[in-house]
Amino acid sequence: MDDAQALAAFAALAQEHRLRLVRALVRAGPDGLASGTLAEAVGVSAATVSHHLKELSRAGLVGSRRDGRSIIYRAAYPALADLIAFLMRDCCQGRAEICTPAAETLAACLCPSGETTHA
Repeated sequence: MDDAQALAAFAALAQEHRLRLVRALVRAGPDGLASGTLAEAVGVSAATVSHHLKELSRAGLVGSRRDGRSIIYRAAYPALADLIAFLMRDCCQGRAEICTPAAETLAACLCPSGETTHA
């Protein structure tokens, strides 16, 4: 991810409803959610959620697929991972003690049951 892509992603997320939409989609997992369900979850109209999803899609943070008459939206996990990596790249000039809390928080999200991963 380059600076321009990161700026586009941050600009898209710098709005309350869009941030809430992305968080709802991340919680929903890879199956995603229909736009109507997202509108209810965020507390906005269908037209408003459509506008916000279009902006998030332009920034590459969400994707969509048609399922019959519905459009299902899902988080673009690779783009979100790239955004996190962009922020953490060259973290703390090699001082692991500064980056460790962020890494531990991310690991807890990835392995909420306390299990560990091995490379």
